[in-house]
Order: sequence, then structure tokens, then C-alpha cells
Amino acid sequence: MRSIVLLFLIVLKIGLFSPLFAQSRPFENEVKELNEKYQYLPWQKGGVLFTGSSSIRMWKSLKKDFPKTPIINTGFGGSQTNDLLVFIDELVVQYAPSKVFIYEGDNDINAGKSSRQIIEEHYEIISKVKDRLPDTKFYIISAKPSPSRWALKGAYLQLKEEMKQFCSSQDQVTFIDIWTPMLDKAGNPNPKLFVEDMLHMNDKGYKIWKKAIKPHL
Repeated sequence: MRSIVLLFLIVLKIGLFSPLFAQSRPFENEVKELNEKYQYLPWQKGGVLFTGSSSIRMWKSLKKDFPKTPIINTGFGGSQTNDLLVFIDELVVQYAPSKVFIYEGDNDINAGKSSRQIIEEHYEIISKVKDRLPDTKFYIISAKPSPSRWALKGAYLQLKEEMKQFCSSQDQVTFIDIWTPMLDKAGNPNPKLFVEDMLHMNDKGYKIWKKAIKPHL
């Protein structure tokens, strides 16, 4: 029995210190890599920061689309709003941006979260940044209408309307609707704006985002 207990403790110790357990928080390794990248890439305080889930992370032409704007992109993985809240210091505050564009909520709705919870988490994000950077302006990008998640249309529309109301009630917070311009003439998601998975966008999709965001830069 003593040998069995000793073996169990050894296995437990190995497990706890295994690389498999090295990432104690979801996305921690990715966030670390992002911060390491910006140790070598030029950036400046007071710039414009884009953050959020994979639609931001995969916007490869972001700097090219806005060449006159100093931009930092800290988009990460398939994140949800609460993930950004966890890493708000590492992904936003430390870069001291003058403007922050946020795309979260898309994966939240797909995970079954309510609009109220998503908005409350956005409020916490904004509050935490304002505590340190009171002059920062925020731009909340609406969820996109992707064909792969069209079955959740009702939940996305509810989030869109409630988020729009929330933004209008807050100082220094602007709502950007990318839902409407991404629909086709019949009011359905335009498949020509997406890659094969019908969730992430191609260049045509990002051109619509560029047009919607440009007036705010």
C-alpha cells in the first residue's frame, strides 16, 4: 500500500510540473507570444489598438489598410469577452493606446452566453482601461453575420441592439455596425465574404470592415 501511495505522489508531481500544465490560463501562451513580438516591432504610446478574437487576429492587412495610423494588433485565438478581461493589462493597458477597437461577443453567443453577460464584461473591460488611461476612446465592433452561425441569428441581433444602446449610454464609447453591410440583398450572410469555413473572412470581408472603421481613425 505504501508503494502505491508513493507511486501516486510521484505521478501527481510529474503531472503538475509537466508542460501540459504550463499554461495555467487559456490563451496564456498566445498572449505571451504577442507581447514578445511587440518587444521587437515598432509601436508607440497613444497609438491605435485592435484586440479581440480571431477576426482581429487574422486581419493580416490591418496596417496596410490604415498606413497612416500607428496600429497594434493584439487579437488572440477564439477568445471570448471574459478572456480579454483576464488579459486586459497585457493586451491593452501596457500599450497605452488613445483608441481601442474591440471585437468580442461572436464566440460568446456561439458558446451560449447571454447578451447581458457579454455587455457586463465589456463594461468591466472599459472600466479597467479607463482607470489607468482615462482619455482612451473605445470602439465596439458588432458581431458579423457568418453563414456557419446563421442559426443563431436571433441571439446575434439581440446582442447588436443591446450593445448599440450600451455604447450610446457610455462616454467615449462608439458602436460600429458591421453586421448590416455584410448582408446580401436578401438580408442573408454573403458567402463571398468568407473563407471555406464560412466563419472567418477573406479580403472582401475585411474591405467592408475597413470602410466601416476608417471614419473613426
